[in-house]
Amino acid sequence: MSEKARKPAKSRGRPKNYDPEVALDRALEAFWEGGFAATSLDALASATGMNRPSLYAAFGDKQSLYLKAMDRFSGSMREAVRGKLFNDGPLADALTGFYTTAIELYLSGDEGPRGCFVIGTAPSEAPHNETIRDALDGILKEIDGGFAARLTLAKEQGELPADTDPAALAMVASACLHSLGVRARAGEPRKALNLLASQAVRLIAPEKK
Repeated sequence: MSEKARKPAKSRGRPKNYDPEVALDRALEAFWEGGFAATSLDALASATGMNRPSLYAAFGDKQSLYLKAMDRFSGSMREAVRGKLFNDGPLADALTGFYTTAIELYLSGDEGPRGCFVIGTAPSEAPHNETIRDALDGILKEIDGGFAARLTLAKEQGELPADTDPAALAMVASACLHSLGVRARAGEPRKALNLLASQAVRLIAPEKK
């Protein structure tokens, strides 16, 4: 048998140290920095340490990987909603804690503030990509729903007037959150973002006189 014949065949597919959670996080970071359209498969392969066949085998095509990244990011927001909004404190404190957490996230990034992953990357694709548009719509409605549930609770506990419309007020709360994401990505300083958040809290949960 020749020396060439005795060499073991190169393994294909996922690397031995492949970790789907780590790979997805790295793909999310790549999309977050470059957006969906501008992030190439080569960039994703480099970010995850996986070749193209491995990426396809693990996550499907580029769009499928992006949608999984969207879901992963929205999962972190769900945790923030549960941890910050639904606590035992007053509504104003809950909103302040939630917005503070969001601002910290939006100001993060090795290359500078990145804003919100979803708001920063999905809207530009939504007009011509039905799948991404539907995913974006679902996430926005989920955020609205989280705020609405917390505001309904505050109304039941007497923190908000009896004629408050939790669903309508939730859209105001969501609008502030989305604005924070865009403004952070645009480079507004933390002080300005904190001021916007504090004014939103005062509007949504005014102090009783």
